[in-house]
Amino acid sequence: MLEKIKSLQEKISATPIADNNQLEQFRIEFLGSKGVLKELYGELKNVPNENKKEVGQLINGLRQLAEETYQSNKEKLETGSASKAEQIDFSRPGENFELGARHPLSLVRSEIIDIFSRIGFTVSEGPEIEDDWHNFSALNFPPEHPARDMQDTFFIEKGEQEWALRTHTSSVQVRVMENQKPPIRTISPGRVYRNEAISARAHCFFHQIEGLYIDKNVSFADLKQTLLYFAKELFGEKTKIRMRPSYFPFTEPSAEVDVSCSLCNSKGCNVCKHTGWLEILGCGMVDPNVLEACGIDSTVYSGFAFGMGVERIAQIKYKVNDLRLYSENDLRFLKQFTSA
Repeated sequence: MLEKIKSLQEKISATPIADNNQLEQFRIEFLGSKGVLKELYGELKNVPNENKKEVGQLINGLRQLAEETYQSNKEKLETGSASKAEQIDFSRPGENFELGARHPLSLVRSEIIDIFSRIGFTVSEGPEIEDDWHNFSALNFPPEHPARDMQDTFFIEKGEQEWALRTHTSSVQVRVMENQKPPIRTISPGRVYRNEAISARAHCFFHQIEGLYIDKNVSFADLKQTLLYFAKELFGEKTKIRMRPSYFPFTEPSAEVDVSCSLCNSKGCNVCKHTGWLEILGCGMVDPNVLEACGIDSTVYSGFAFGMGVERIAQIKYKVNDLRLYSENDLRFLKQFTSA
């Protein structure tokens, strides 16, 4: 027993304690509820009576040595940490963190929404997976329309009903007309999908913002004035627009809208193909068939609709000619919009 106590004294004095982990291991080994000192007190009952006093005093001294060693090393470690903290110069400038940037499409989307919100348009959203009714039929697409073909649309197998990734956000407008009585004035931003090969000028998904206004006595002149206001707010006060006849199943009459090229002041450049004009959106008066399909009396109400690609607007605004850049997450490209 005496030899064991002497050996433990040497071990306590020689145990290295350089960090908090080693300090905790020391406490567990010598002072813990299952440590060696606890065992020694348990073995004291086997010591002859005439030696118990001497051995007990030695064990008490051993415990005192362990406690003093533990406490002194604990204070040393705490003092050392404090000293390290005191060495930090808090007057030095902090580390520079790189600022994130909003995506260019998000910037354009927000700007367009803000422009239309100033004239009373609210924002409506809907599902990206749509049924045939909301994506095609309610919008006056005939059964033989090319957009219903697998070559143009991503279809999804889900039971007997036919589902598709929406090809436009006009499906959101159908839902609004079904659930809201006129007057209706809303825009529908969102991601849409087309079954197209990915290239600099086309992608299998892109972003649209479509607008809808329905009320009594809405005319084509109201549509033109709304779009002229939008173009001037987005591209500048000197911007002009022109409207060319076109065809969409859900509007009649329909038109394509061009804006005067701000890059060359309408004099002609490579971007506008030397015409002085840039195409930005399609529009038209809502077809009466669409109103009736959504439960709106076309003899009482009329309206207009328009739709634009966010990527197209961003292309004009930021002169980005490759659609793939928007979805490749290249930091070299995205960092250009940090201050935008």
